[in-house]
Amino acid sequence: MDNDFWQTIKKQSQLKGAPFFSLAPMEAVTDSIFRQVVSKAAAPDVFYTEFTNAISITHPKAKFSVMGRLHVDKSEKQPVVQLWGNHAEDFRKAAAEVKKQGFKAIDINMGCPDSTVIKNNGGSDLIRHPQDAADIIEAAKTAGLPVSAKTRLGFSKVDEMSDWLPWLLKQNVAVLTVHLRTKKEMSKVPAHFELINEIIKMRDQIAPTTLLQINGDIKTRAQGLQLVLDHPGLDGIMIGRGVFENPYCFQENPQPHSLDDLLNLFDLQLNLYDDYVSAVGPKRFETLRRFFKIYIRGIHEAASYRDRLVNTRSTDEARAIIQELREQALSQPVAD
Repeated sequence: MDNDFWQTIKKQSQLKGAPFFSLAPMEAVTDSIFRQVVSKAAAPDVFYTEFTNAISITHPKAKFSVMGRLHVDKSEKQPVVQLWGNHAEDFRKAAAEVKKQGFKAIDINMGCPDSTVIKNNGGSDLIRHPQDAADIIEAAKTAGLPVSAKTRLGFSKVDEMSDWLPWLLKQNVAVLTVHLRTKKEMSKVPAHFELINEIIKMRDQIAPTTLLQINGDIKTRAQGLQLVLDHPGLDGIMIGRGVFENPYCFQENPQPHSLDDLLNLFDLQLNLYDDYVSAVGPKRFETLRRFFKIYIRGIHEAASYRDRLVNTRSTDEARAIIQELREQALSQPVAD
C-alpha cells in the first residue's frame, strides 16, 4: 500500500511542530467550490470530498450523478476521497476508479448518522457490522492507495468503543478519525474529550503506526493545538461545523477580519459557483443558501440581510445585496 500521502502530511506538520489539521467531509458542504473558499481564507493540511456512495462511482448510470462530488479544480490541493457503502466489491471497483481520477488517498465513512445512509447499511451502521467494515477496508486497499476510516465512539452507547475501535485499529488503516460522540448522541451532547487518552492508549497498543485524528466540538486551530498539548499522541485535528462560525478557523496567526473581508470570500464563492456551472454543469443554486450565515454576521440587521439572501435565485441577486452591504458598512469590524 502506497502510504506516501499521509506520511508526507505527517512530516510537514512535524516540521511546524504541530498536528495536521483537516476540514471534515460534510454533505453538500465540502465540494470543490467551498474547499477553494476555505483554502483562500486559511487552508488546512487536508481536505476531503463530500461523501460519495461507492457503488455509484462505477455504476453505468449513477456515475454521472456523482461527478460533481468528485470534481477537483486544477487549482486545488488534492483532497482525500470519502466513500460510503457496505459491499466490498463496490469498494474494490470504486478504489480503482478514483485512483485513475488522480486521488491519492481513500477515507471510508463509518460514522454518518443520517437515517437514509443507515437504512442502506452504510455510515455508522457499520459499527453494528464490524465484519462488513473489515471487508470493505480490505477491498478499498486493493487499489494501492492508503485507506483511512472516520467513525464514532459507538452506535448507541459510548462503551461500545471498547470493542469497536480496537477492531478498526486491527484493520491497519492509515488514519483513524474518531468523532467523539455516538451515533445516538448526534451533536446533542458535548464531545467526549475525557476519552481521548484512552483512545490514544488503544492506538499505541494495537496499531502504533496508525495516525489518530479526533473530531467533534473543535472550532479553532488554537483549540486543536491545546488538545494536542493536553493529550500527547494525537496526530491530527479535524474541524467541521466550526468553519461555519469562522471560515478563518485554520489560520496560524489569528487576526480580526472586517465585514469586507467576509464579503470578499462570499464574492469568491459566488464566482466559483458560476465557474463550476460553466465548466462542469448545472448545480442547484439553493445549495449556496446554507453558507450565507458564514459571511453575514456581527452587524446590525444581519438576520434581515440573511433572510433576503435566502430568497435570492441567482448569483447576481446575491451580489446586489453584497454591494448594498458594502455601501452601508465598508470594513465594519465584525463581532466574534
